[in-house]
Amino acid sequence: MTPRFAQRMAEVRPSAIGELLALGADPSIISFGGGYPDATLFPAEELEACFREVIRAPGGQAMQYAPSNGLPRLRQQIAGLMQADGVACTAEDVLVLQGSQQGLDFAARMLVDPGEVIVTEDPTFLGALIAFQPSQPRFAVVPVDAEGMQTDLLAEVLAANPQARMLYTVPDFQNPTGVTLSLARRHELIRLANAHDLVVIEDTPYRQIRFAGESLPTLKSLDSEGRVIHLGSFSKVLVPGLRLGWAVAAPALLARMGLLKVAADTQTSTLNMAVASLYLDRYDLAAHVAGLRRAYAAKKEVMLDAIRRHFPQEIGATDPEGGLFTWLRFPEGFDATAFMREVALPRARVAYVPGATFFPLTPRPNHARLNFSAQPEAKIREGIKALGEALKSHPR
Repeated sequence: MTPRFAQRMAEVRPSAIGELLALGADPSIISFGGGYPDATLFPAEELEACFREVIRAPGGQAMQYAPSNGLPRLRQQIAGLMQADGVACTAEDVLVLQGSQQGLDFAARMLVDPGEVIVTEDPTFLGALIAFQPSQPRFAVVPVDAEGMQTDLLAEVLAANPQARMLYTVPDFQNPTGVTLSLARRHELIRLANAHDLVVIEDTPYRQIRFAGESLPTLKSLDSEGRVIHLGSFSKVLVPGLRLGWAVAAPALLARMGLLKVAADTQTSTLNMAVASLYLDRYDLAAHVAGLRRAYAAKKEVMLDAIRRHFPQEIGATDPEGGLFTWLRFPEGFDATAFMREVALPRARVAYVPGATFFPLTPRPNHARLNFSAQPEAKIREGIKALGEALKSHPR
């Protein structure tokens, strides 16, 4: 049999970095590639107790079907977290997802017809591009600088693309660059979205992992017309294996995302929702997150200090105020993908994510993303030193 695939499958392609990152699974390789949190910081004992309790609870409710929009108690707890972060919402405004990645898929399928425009940062989260591509959009891009998306250029992009339907942004500790959208630009982004009738997808998986600077209001808290879909996640602040995220949005948007949820998977795991809810009731999530902040802040400093010590001076690295990543900028003409394949992996035994595929339209190969959260500090020092030595010995 020769399958005849739908046209949209032409846009569903393996990532160009997949093969390289698969090599990073080798235990002899120090990988700065994935967006992994530190597994040694997972609250394993607490979660084990929660799993045991909800499984043994009379009636087996945690192993039964649940409402497609999520367990009522968990939605109430998520609404409380959002309220504490300045967003006026109730449990009725929350849809529980299989990670916030599912929300990206739903948003594109709900809003974008083939050929219509999605506006993104340049560069942007690779996983978002993968989620959007089956909807067969066109992309319009806005460069970022130290204050995030350049909203003066966003105005120009929207003027040139009057039929743009959706804007996607990671305003806090952006993936991949680590930069944060400034307060003035947050207000301007909302003003432009209102003026151009855009739905804004605010992706915030790293928002709570802030270790410097002042917390800025979410775009959702500034939303005056119900056009922001806020996506949150427990993956970075609890554990990614639970696959729990959420969307907060206006009723008309949330209802249609809920319909897509039913079509996609009926519901998120009842067991995992029940465990997360019990954890939130019984344990102090804020204290746990405070520990993550301290650990990741220390790891970031170790990585940046090692970069300053061992990398050639012409290589730049961002200094994020939170999140999991720093973004490297190599001299023009440097190909980070080729260097990883030919030098970093086989010789230095170090993996990272080459930067070219984070750019939706025009790949820029002289960039790379490094994760500082997953490896222990000694491995960060060892890996960055080895990578620096390889860079210094490699003709550029």
